[in-house]
Amino acid sequence: MEDCIKLHYVVDGQDFVSCGRASEDVKRTLKSLGISSQVIRKVAIAMYEGEVNMVIHADGGIADVGIYADRIEIVLSDKGKGIADIEKAMQEGYSTATEEIRELGFGAGMGLPNMKKYTDDMTIESELNVGTTITMRVNIV
Repeated sequence: MEDCIKLHYVVDGQDFVSCGRASEDVKRTLKSLGISSQVIRKVAIAMYEGEVNMVIHADGGIADVGIYADRIEIVLSDKGKGIADIEKAMQEGYSTATEEIRELGFGAGMGLPNMKKYTDDMTIESELNVGTTITMRVNIV
């Protein structure tokens, strides 16, 4: 079995003040392990976008991170309303955020596209009224 550092976070729903704490902690951990700043940046952006989406759309969720010698794996899961049309949700600028959320500066429709852009692999599994699981991988080069 290959060695792995496992990190687990609970993302509090509707709490924009603490949103991003998990990605900040992962960033600090990766830095302490000597991971390149380019990889840290990719992981931090993808993870932060996922945290924001869980706060906005799913009343929070779970973030699990595995740090391996050759990659970082991030699994974000929630029990929210699910994504009705994943293909549409992946389009830049598409958003189902409320006006109130947009007034807070969120909901620009770049979350999922940025998560895809800054990872080497990303899969989305979603079922309406059950929840969503997003699995991302960032290779360590």
